[in-house]
This record gives sequence, C-alpha cells and structure tokens, in this order.
Amino acid sequence: MKSLTWLAAGLLVAAPVLAACGTESTEPSGGGGGTGGDARALAVDSTDEECTVSATEAPAGTITFDVTNNGSQVTEFYLLAEDGLRIVAEVENIGPSITRPLTAKVPAGSYVTACKPGMTGDGIRADFTVTESDEDVEVSEDEEGLVTAAQDNYAAYVQDQSDQLLVKTREFVELYKASDKDDEARALYADARTHWERIETVAESFGDLDPMMDAREADLEPGQKWTGWHLIEKDLWPARAGKYQALTAKERAFYADDLLANTETLDGRIQELTFTVDQIANGSRGLLEEVATGKVTGEEEYWSRTDLWDFQANVDGAKVGFDGVKPLLEQKDPELATQLESRFAELQTLLDAQRTEDGFRYYDELSAEEIKALSDAVNALSEPLSRLTAAVLA
Repeated sequence: MKSLTWLAAGLLVAAPVLAACGTESTEPSGGGGGTGGDARALAVDSTDEECTVSATEAPAGTITFDVTNNGSQVTEFYLLAEDGLRIVAEVENIGPSITRPLTAKVPAGSYVTACKPGMTGDGIRADFTVTESDEDVEVSEDEEGLVTAAQDNYAAYVQDQSDQLLVKTREFVELYKASDKDDEARALYADARTHWERIETVAESFGDLDPMMDAREADLEPGQKWTGWHLIEKDLWPARAGKYQALTAKERAFYADDLLANTETLDGRIQELTFTVDQIANGSRGLLEEVATGKVTGEEEYWSRTDLWDFQANVDGAKVGFDGVKPLLEQKDPELATQLESRFAELQTLLDAQRTEDGFRYYDELSAEEIKALSDAVNALSEPLSRLTAAVLA
C-alpha cells in the first residue's frame, strides 16, 4: 500500500463534518459565553451528569468552546447539526480536570451540543443556535483562491476515496459470500478498508451509518446488534476468538449484503458533500487522533492484526488534509507549516520501516520498542497538528 504523498499536492481542503481539537491544559482559557466582550468564546462544564454551555447561542463565525472535564470519566464534546447525527466538530479524549478547546468556523443555523462522559451513548444534549452576523471576514484575492482550491480538491479526494471503497467492498463481499474464497477475502480485507480509513472522520460524521459499518465488538452498547466490517473480520480470522461458532452461508450473505448496502448509502451521501477550510484542518487532526486511540494501541483490527494498514491510511488522509491547507498556513504561520511537514515525514519514515511486499507486518509481530517509537511519533505530531485549525482561521 502506497501513501498519498503523490496525491497530496493536488487534492485538498474541506470536510463538512469533521473535528476540531486543541492542546491540553490544566486551566480553562476563560472568556466563555461572551465574557470579556467575546460572544464567540464559550465555556463548557462537562461532568458525569451534566453538560453546561455558558451560552445557548453565539454569532456566526469562528467559535471556540473551552471544554473543561469536571467529571470522573474521560469525556468528549460535540457540536452536531440540527438532526443530531451529523458531526460539525468534535474534541475527544478529554481526561478529568483537563480543559481542551474546540475551534470551528460555524455558519448561522440550529445545532446541538453534546458531552459524552465515558465516550459512549448519545451524550448529554442541548439545543444551540448560531445567529446571523454582520461581521465580514476580509479575505484577500490570493487567499480566497487558496481556500477555493483547497475546498474543491479535498472534496474530489473524499469522493474518489468513497468511490474506491464502494468498488473494493463489492469485490470483498462477493469473495466472502462464496465461502470457498476466504483466502482471497482475507487478502483484500485490509486493502478495501484503506479507503474507509483515509476518510474515516467524514464517514464517522454520519452517526447512523458508522455504528453499523465499523463498530468493534468491545465497543458495542447493551442490546446493540453487531454488523459491519469487524464482525466479518472475526469470522475470517477466528483463531483469536477461542471457542467460536462460524457464521453459516446464509448469515454470511446477510451481513455481507448489509455492509454493501450501507456502503452504497454512504457513498451517495459523500458525493453530495462540500467542505470548508476549518473542516479540512479539523479532519486532519481527527484522523491522527484515530491513530492514537485505536491503531497504535492495536485495538482496531483485533482479529486480523492489520492495524498498520489502517494506521497508514489514517496518516494518508491527515497528510492530504494538511497539504491542502498548507499554502494558506504558509502565509499565516510558516513556522508551524515547517514543523508539521517535518513531523509527518518522521512518522512516515517509521511506518515505511514496517512495510513488506504484501503491505505491512502484522501488528502482533512488532516489538514493544517499535510500537513505542510509533506512539511517540504520533504524539509528537499531535501537538502541532492540534494548532492547525486556529492557525488557518487566523
């Protein structure tokens, strides 16, 4: 599997449902709910039972939520679209007594805020309104051109990856349903999922589809029916499952057809998407967070051990997003642009060292030292990447 370095220069910017994240601190940055004269600076108090936002509305523009976790569990904060499903922006993995900012450029409209103590379930939700604003953000002609190019190119990239995901999924499910072609299905599994992982933050924004397509067994809610990629993964790699009852041919057909139908729905939705600069930057950060929370820990592909394929794909997508907004960043914060380019390269060097003729080494073949080196490189990239959104919106 090749990285998208060759593609990054030509494809970039914009995703309507992606995440924003900031650096960690132990003290709130203050200024919430319009205090200090800034109506776009809001404070969020997340506890185990409550999610209190300092104001229920803010004027359209670049809005920052300073999210403080005063509970006992790791939490997340989401700004959702009016339907409560599409993720406009998110910040994850906020530990107790930690404050993290969520910055996003938000147009006027109706939204929903949500804290998720324990990072599960629907969360503690409330309505939130973004009002019309008379404030104009002046954009120079050159900057406007960079923004437009980034948005158009990133939309094309996401649509292309979605199309490739659909093609590979059709091929994969036919092999899986055949029962006598398990070796071929196993060989295609990681390659097909690459296209999902490269646009994972976009795919995850559809809150109805993501649990049906990509839920891991360990993360299932009580009563939740397990479907999607990882159920099929377990059936193809049952060795780690101990006592395991293989799926029947009828069950295989049902779950394969269900995965394909959901992929077709996903692709139809993605082809209609447009993106903004902050969504692209937030998506780049979000993809690296996926690496930190699932891939580098070896939890994502528990049965197949193909985590490094996913790892690389998340990094590919993050790099494409960064490269899309890099010309804009170079005008606003050239030092940050240089630092990010260097950190991406360092992480890629470590990943390249794990390549084989067929793709990558299986994750359980890596030594503890190799895993730590990858984890350290991810962490080294995460900090400057968390500043990308605020920098391109400055």
